[in-house]
Amino acid sequence: MSNPYATLGVARGASEKEIKSAYRKLAKELHPDRNKDNPKAAERFSDVTRAYDLLSDKDKRAQFDRGEIDADGNPTHPFGGGGFRGGGGQRSYRTEDFQGFGGDNADLGDIFEGLFGGRSAKSPFGNGRSAGFGGARRPPAKGANIQYRLKVPFVDAAAGKDQRITLADGKTIDLKLPAGVENGTQMRLKGKGEQGPGGPGDALVTIEIDNHAFFRRDGSDVRIDLPITLDEAVNGAKIKVPTVDGAVMLTVAPGSGSGKVLRLKGKGFVKKGGDRGDQLVTLEIDLPPGDSDLAERLEGWRDTRDLRAKFAG
Repeated sequence: MSNPYATLGVARGASEKEIKSAYRKLAKELHPDRNKDNPKAAERFSDVTRAYDLLSDKDKRAQFDRGEIDADGNPTHPFGGGGFRGGGGQRSYRTEDFQGFGGDNADLGDIFEGLFGGRSAKSPFGNGRSAGFGGARRPPAKGANIQYRLKVPFVDAAAGKDQRITLADGKTIDLKLPAGVENGTQMRLKGKGEQGPGGPGDALVTIEIDNHAFFRRDGSDVRIDLPITLDEAVNGAKIKVPTVDGAVMLTVAPGSGSGKVLRLKGKGFVKKGGDRGDQLVTLEIDLPPGDSDLAERLEGWRDTRDLRAKFAG
């Protein structure tokens, strides 16, 4: 991965929201479960995830922007940013600079040992244990992140109910769903990935909200089409209506027609701010087919309103 910004397709000055949005879009397209026959997609998914891991960490992003680490999070100047090069304000040492230190047969390894502390070999670069040259060492790598996919029932997602997940090590934990959860929301569990020399990686849990038999989502609201009888529409009625929190009684006013929308406050999805959307109930008058009694009752009666006047040319 050469450039995390290019990998996610965002500008270097992109906001956190833009970076998260770009990652979610790519993660949906490249997720291994959707590209089982495309190994390149899995490789791209890994690159995209590593790019997001770096750019979503404010400290690492700042280090990368300053050129202190590369796209993989490794130091770009492991010897302290100067050493034996002539640039960057550091002196460029030559052999002749050390003439006179012990004569022509002076051991340069001993000279470097005196200058930089703790050298036992003739090479100034040593075996990696010395603190010389700024003491910079590549930190031990953390273990790999582990990807999980968690299917969440529609009503649980709307109400924000905790979800239990079993990790690769067999342990189970209860996850608190974030407010405003939606398909593709990713949760990071610190230290729940694979073990590595530098400690464990993380678990990345992607949320998938199941469809429902009769509820459907509309932003933070929940919609449902509710069938009612003709007499309930004409005379009005109190009707039991399902919600994501359980059934409630809904009052249908006399003379309600098909398409009328009634609102149940606070029965939708939990929003990012903590409050909840509403449930929108659309009434649908369902007439019994072939009901001769109903036909007889309406015989001779006509609704004289011009309901389609607005369509006239």
